[in-house]
Amino acid sequence: MEAESAFTFELPSDRNAGAPPERRGLRRDRVRLLVQNRADGTVNHSSFHRLADFLRPGDCLVLNESRTIPASLQARRFSGELFLGSLEVRLARRNGESAWDALLLRPDERKGMPSAAEASSGDMLRFSPSLHADVELCPSSPFVTLKFNREGNELMGEIYALGEPVRYEYSEKPWELDYYQTVYGTVPGSVEMPSAGRAFTWEMMFSLQQRHIRIAYVQLHTSLSYLYGSRLDPAHNAEYYAVSARAADTINEAKRDGGRIIAVGTTVVRCLESAAAGDGFVRPGSDCTRLYIDETVPLRVADGLISGLHEPEASHLHMLSAFVGISSLRYAYDEAIREHYLWHEFGDVHLIL
Repeated sequence: MEAESAFTFELPSDRNAGAPPERRGLRRDRVRLLVQNRADGTVNHSSFHRLADFLRPGDCLVLNESRTIPASLQARRFSGELFLGSLEVRLARRNGESAWDALLLRPDERKGMPSAAEASSGDMLRFSPSLHADVELCPSSPFVTLKFNREGNELMGEIYALGEPVRYEYSEKPWELDYYQTVYGTVPGSVEMPSAGRAFTWEMMFSLQQRHIRIAYVQLHTSLSYLYGSRLDPAHNAEYYAVSARAADTINEAKRDGGRIIAVGTTVVRCLESAAAGDGFVRPGSDCTRLYIDETVPLRVADGLISGLHEPEASHLHMLSAFVGISSLRYAYDEAIREHYLWHEFGDVHLIL
């Protein structure tokens, strides 16, 4: 009960970052930085562009190079020739060359957010004259599987032509896809932005390397984190990850040399800990992970974390508590609220080190 209450707090509505910093008159690297010491939980206030002040030569930043795709599409549902209504399709994860697991939604004006849309196996969703998909229900899962009439790059091209970024109710307006990208994201596949690294600029990254900070890139394609306004059960949140031999070598060399491994985002923590060998070093390879990390899970690879600020009761908070403990995390969040930090993917940044 104590652990549960530690993750429940009142977030004032004016702390939601509803617009990207660039639309608020800031460079993306000028968001605020809340710096927390893992040893004693104390915090300091800074700006993200001063990140190097808190790093040491030999440290290794690990970034998620997954790129956000426009995963929200509009469709018309048919049973045979019978039109059954329109709905929103949120792609959740790729399930083969021509299939995606997806969430089907309809507007719910009473709640002010989407709710579950009905569907049956054998229904057909039509997205455009050239793109449609057959529905298969997934037992014991909130998702359906969509079998598209296109595959591979051709299917991805249709998704880019028709889709928009997944957007939640705190966003002021529909923002263009470019706002949901990190500068270094190169591999399309995330349906929600791996947002912890959004504040990085190329100038910052070059400067960090000049200070002998190592940088490694891994992949974890994010799935959906919300269901009908509530957090997705982590048991349903399987995500694809990949660690190249080059990335593993960079990370393992830094660890052997005494450098700290700093994960940029909870996605990177999940990737690194899923790829960890028993000795704490990282194995190259790819797989699908359902690993759930909380304060009871010992971290084998990550020594530090760069993360956004997460809403009350988010499962990400449990992962953060694996770094600093529940009481220290609560202290940092109370401080962030007092100091008017901004939340969500366009908001401020939390460094735990």
